[in-house]
Amino acid sequence: MEQTIFDTWRELVPADFADNSRVWIYQCNRMLMMSEALQVEPMLEDFVANWKSHGAPVKGYANLFFGQFLVIMADESATTVGGCSTDSSVRMVKEIEQRFRVNMFDRLSLAFLVKGKVEMLPVHQLQYGIEKGFISPDTIYFNNLVQTKADWLNKWMVPAAQSWLASRYKPLTTV
Repeated sequence: MEQTIFDTWRELVPADFADNSRVWIYQCNRMLMMSEALQVEPMLEDFVANWKSHGAPVKGYANLFFGQFLVIMADESATTVGGCSTDSSVRMVKEIEQRFRVNMFDRLSLAFLVKGKVEMLPVHQLQYGIEKGFISPDTIYFNNLVQTKADWLNKWMVPAAQSWLASRYKPLTTV
């Protein structure tokens, strides 16, 4: 079986961050074009290089995955990330939104991996997607609610039947 980027993304996650490092995932309402992604990269690098909490540098990481998911991570083993430093990350995400005319705060849109592509589905259309066979218990769901590095590595891309969706949409439970 051919290996895809969806199989190798974990290689981009820094090994030197603690498993309990805090993670925030922002899902873009569309895939960024290559030219946009190339502009986002230095914005993320600059943010991480200057990220501080109460004047102390934050051991941070930020990257764009699959052109659509902005992941920010902070290893709090040395410096705890407070409200102001979290707010600064949100401001950076809002800057990306404004510059590229995208939405990264829509929590009512779900992302799935379908036929090798990230596909978005509004939550109110999920039942329809299940009934039409677009979404099955085995369809990979991007669980952007993960909060730690360990959960990001192990519970971000999961079959829909292993996510919170299965408790709300009975057809997603495996038989």
